[in-house]
Amino acid sequence: MGETAPPFDEMSDTGATVRAPYQTYRAWLDTAAPDLLSRRHAQADMLFRRIGITFAVYGEAAGAERLIPFDVIPRILSRDEWKMLSRGVCQRIQALNRFLHDVYHDQEILKAGIVPGDLVLGNEFYREEMKGFTPPGGVYVHIGGIDVVRTGENDFHVLEDNLRTPSGVSYMLEDRDIMMRLFPDLFDAYSVAPVNHYPQALLANLCHVAPAGRDSPTVVLLTPGQFNSAYFEHAFLAEEMGVELVQGHDLFVEDDVVFMRTIEGPRRVDVIYRRIDDDFLDPKAFRADSMLGVPGLFEAYRKGRVTLANAIGTGVADDKAIYHHVPDMIRFYLGEEPVLANVPTWFLKHDDDRAYVLEHLSELVVKEVHGSGGYGMLIGPKASTQEISAYRERIIADPANFIAQPTLALSTCPTFVDQGIAPRHVDLRPFVLTGQTTTVVPGGLTRVALREGSLVVNSSQGGGTKDTWVLER
Repeated sequence: MGETAPPFDEMSDTGATVRAPYQTYRAWLDTAAPDLLSRRHAQADMLFRRIGITFAVYGEAAGAERLIPFDVIPRILSRDEWKMLSRGVCQRIQALNRFLHDVYHDQEILKAGIVPGDLVLGNEFYREEMKGFTPPGGVYVHIGGIDVVRTGENDFHVLEDNLRTPSGVSYMLEDRDIMMRLFPDLFDAYSVAPVNHYPQALLANLCHVAPAGRDSPTVVLLTPGQFNSAYFEHAFLAEEMGVELVQGHDLFVEDDVVFMRTIEGPRRVDVIYRRIDDDFLDPKAFRADSMLGVPGLFEAYRKGRVTLANAIGTGVADDKAIYHHVPDMIRFYLGEEPVLANVPTWFLKHDDDRAYVLEHLSELVVKEVHGSGGYGMLIGPKASTQEISAYRERIIADPANFIAQPTLALSTCPTFVDQGIAPRHVDLRPFVLTGQTTTVVPGGLTRVALREGSLVVNSSQGGGTKDTWVLER
């Protein structure tokens, strides 16, 4: 099921007619100086370096950091396109929150046979310690990143759900800021929905789920530290929200209450936006060798004295094996049909699926069930015979660790590259917030595969980003 027809181009589709969202941009581009985009690209690069937006790539030389490439041509979505997308991603997060509450309480969806029990109860991210516990407000996923791909005019599919510590929102915000500096005339010509209120929306959601009785809650952002690949984002969001950026050693627990060390003495902490994985949060409850967490934090959490966002144990719901069942969750919990479809998926632990995939490896995308960031993938149409052979051996050795999906003809957007303007494949990660209600900021992070023909948009694999414009009219 490889690419046989040209992919859908979001600016001009077949190349003959400019689609409505891009018509104003196309007219502007036709009258712009030939070297304008080149000059703006250089200015954007300089601004990003000055701001210090870097991304550490694990596996590269120690301490190596680099800029995520930024494209100066925006991705533009109509109001109607966004209306459908926003409904779809909010619906999905609502169902996933219900699923998480269920699997840690009555497990009705397992008893109904809709989701296999072994996928949940045997999952490495399922936390027995969370059974019977309800987080403040009943919210498990306070911040969700839903990766969406497009294959046609109205064909959007969810590629995966990111529910543990989804990253990338700082790039969405900085991309917009840079574009407004570089192209103020375009923002005058277009009515683009704002995104810069995201930090305030996030803070309001976090305050809403503070423990009962805490009317003016103290919120902090807990980071593993400057060697984490997303440290820039942690520092950026803490500053934008006006909250303290802390590491584990800045916090302590006394009488099951969390405190922050300050020069004025201990200050109670009510909500922790944590960017640390479950295992490292509390050496008393999880990994004893963790130097990143706070001893006693989990007990304070269980007693309702502090809120963690996202909740412990959310990883069971963004596992790639669970992904297949999200449409059924939407029907089961919400009584609705899914707005956004899943990508067809084969589970290699099933004999029939495995037999099919092993016979068609050169046509499919194969992923590790617990993988993220584009690591450990096989993209069959782009892989060598040797790579396919080696991946085949990995599958045979541990088939339950893999899923496979068709190689979708991801949509393309015009992108400024060394050769000029050329189509490049893109995806979209909207950021969904849940507190009192579930909402999404209009836009999200568009990631772009900068190498010609590449389908891998992940920044860790050489991808870049674009500003995403949602038109208000």
